[in-house]
Amino acid sequence: MPQGHSGAVRGELREKEPMSRHTSWRVGGPADRYFAPSSVEDLATFVSGLPADEPVHWVGLGSNLLVRDGGVRGTVISTHGVLSGLERRAESIVVAEAGVPCAKLARQCVRWGLGSAEFFAGIPGTVGGALAMNAGAFGGETWSHVSSVQTMDRLGALHWRARDEYQVGYRNVAGPTGEWFLAAEFHFEQDASASTADIKALLARRKASQPIGLPSCGSVFRNPPGDHAARLIETAGLKGRRIGGAQVSPKHANFIINTGGATASDIERLIDLVRHTVEEIHGVPLQPEVRIIGETA
Repeated sequence: MPQGHSGAVRGELREKEPMSRHTSWRVGGPADRYFAPSSVEDLATFVSGLPADEPVHWVGLGSNLLVRDGGVRGTVISTHGVLSGLERRAESIVVAEAGVPCAKLARQCVRWGLGSAEFFAGIPGTVGGALAMNAGAFGGETWSHVSSVQTMDRLGALHWRARDEYQVGYRNVAGPTGEWFLAAEFHFEQDASASTADIKALLARRKASQPIGLPSCGSVFRNPPGDHAARLIETAGLKGRRIGGAQVSPKHANFIINTGGATASDIERLIDLVRHTVEEIHGVPLQPEVRIIGETA
């Protein structure tokens, strides 16, 4: 238990937990502490007992995250499996908690006859991560459908905040500091023609163009204005380039895959190589979409 923590918690608290178990790249050193709460109340008890200077990192499916080989100082909190509520509050209003996989949100909205949610099937993470970075796929973006969000602060207090309390851009969200997303209220249009066939078609398109089934984080870089990161990387001659067990995917140049045995250092060095080469050849500074945390080994 972190020094200064008070109050009994019911969730699972582990020390020196390998983050390679919790990231889609399957790499990452140990977290000092890893907490999987049993409920929102349990989470509030835990968070309120943490020292004010304790670093806290929230993780869903770990799909947009690179944890360095030296691990993470502080506490990692897992939302997946506990913040899993998904309900329809009104005809076109859906409330989803942070641990709900985006693909599940897409499928359930289709069952409810709600359109314009299908794109969520192409986001490989959870609602919490999608909210934090305004994730998107197939031309849709998360915050285009957000009307309000529920957050938790460092004292464990809950807040409902309106959409206009946040500045939202491409893969970027800024709002009240020291708060984390627990849930969101989404607005979708009613569309009786929405079907699982639409989702299957989108996923088939994704499978045909992306290295599905290999450890990756999804897209590594944001698309620069008016262009695509994958095109810039490919035309810089980097498709298939390797460092150790990390490789720029031969299928989609904006994916870096773990071919087996990659370290976080391999992946980060390959990210740096791609950025340097693309800027040198095209004059475009690529910005990572992936979040990189932790310490080098």
